Amino acid sequence: MADTYDVIILGGGTGGYSCAFRAADLGMSVALVEREKVGGTCLHWGCIPTKAFLQAAEVAEHARDAAGYGVRASFDGVDMPQVVKFKNGVVDANYKGLAASLKARGVDVINGVGRLKDARTLVVSSGEGERTLTAGKALVLATGSKVRELPVEGAAIDGERIISSDHAIHLERVPQRPIVLGASAVGVEFTSVFRGFGAEQVTLIEALDSVVPREDVDAQEALARDLKRAGVKVLTSTMVTGVEKGADGVRVTTEQGDSYEGDILLVAIGRRPVSEDMGFDDVGVTLDHGYAVVDEYCRTGPTWDGGAQYAIGDLIPTLGLAHASFQEGFLVAEHVAGQRVTPIDYAGVPRVYYCHPEIGSVGWTEQELTEQKVSFDKNLFPLSHNARAMMQKASGHVKVLSAKEGGRVLGVHIVGPHATDLIAEGQLIYNWEALPSDVASFIHPHPSLSEAIGEAHLALAGKPLHG
Repeated sequence: MADTYDVIILGGGTGGYSCAFRAADLGMSVALVEREKVGGTCLHWGCIPTKAFLQAAEVAEHARDAAGYGVRASFDGVDMPQVVKFKNGVVDANYKGLAASLKARGVDVINGVGRLKDARTLVVSSGEGERTLTAGKALVLATGSKVRELPVEGAAIDGERIISSDHAIHLERVPQRPIVLGASAVGVEFTSVFRGFGAEQVTLIEALDSVVPREDVDAQEALARDLKRAGVKVLTSTMVTGVEKGADGVRVTTEQGDSYEGDILLVAIGRRPVSEDMGFDDVGVTLDHGYAVVDEYCRTGPTWDGGAQYAIGDLIPTLGLAHASFQEGFLVAEHVAGQRVTPIDYAGVPRVYYCHPEIGSVGWTEQELTEQKVSFDKNLFPLSHNARAMMQKASGHVKVLSAKEGGRVLGVHIVGPHATDLIAEGQLIYNWEALPSDVASFIHPHPSLSEAIGEAHLALAGKPLHG
């Protein structure tokens, strides 16, 4: 059976379904092909379940620290089956809502494994046989990513002693001595989860010279300091060279000759694109280390009269963030519809980490500006000067970087409670190319964490208040 659609999308994750929504809203016929459940990594294995775990860990921390606020409470441990049930409830509610929205907007969701036959033709295999789909205007590749494994002898992920984040969201018990390998988003978030759940000792190992290597130097130092203060053993510039499993745990050996023992090893060294065994090479999709090479409009190269191929989400070498792929999906749908679109400025996409303390950032880091020899001014406003943060016994800061002599804001970096929410204002400031003096004229509510954003800009504008 052959079917023709204006837009065919291979992959039902955040990039794929956002593209499907927008294309359908613009009046195009859309088929969304997904081998598992729509929602992809973010909904079923990444963003949503991990943040549900982090929410439970935060509640545990509040219970443990209640006496410091004058509240009588006790922390009696974590019931992991109930935590998993809570997490599953959040995921299921989101999945049902997503499926209902796809149906309501007229998107045909086709379950099966897709393989490209040519630039515009997709063959979908399922238990019911094969189905051939033909794209009239666009074939969008949104095949996502999967966990990157550690290329070290003995380090193969087995789901028991050596696990990935896919396994961590199904844990039936709290590990007491977890070793976390990788200190980017997944690694620092699960470090916070294990610490919040009451693990005896958490060891965090990073091969590069800092935690959250993509972030501003002051954010890196602030997070490392807080993790160490909480009892986490933080090891940077540390390359793992060997892994050995035993009956009761796992031993990790480093190139320095040191060894560390734990009951589990969580490998969180990133994700790699899913681009193999789907016919990409056969039809002319250019791949670089597994990533699809695209132009500023996410076009991959293969075209036909009246149509083209696109790639979005984790399949392209951008930020690997769900909210970035939402925008990529919208951009592609609108480009296919012939609308005027603006290429994405990825520096203007918020980067968020839901560890404790949280990190939210947008724009350039101090290291990047220094490397590019860009002259800049900076102000770091500590949350120790913010009354709302004091009430929460929080540490952290708001750091703002701007072009010299009152020029536009080049970066906003927040460490502390609700940083992942507060950075929304930073995104507006950066993307609207605001000056510190522009932001200084805005009134932030008092007492609030958002005041720290205003205070940092006030200082750069030459009229500091509490700083």
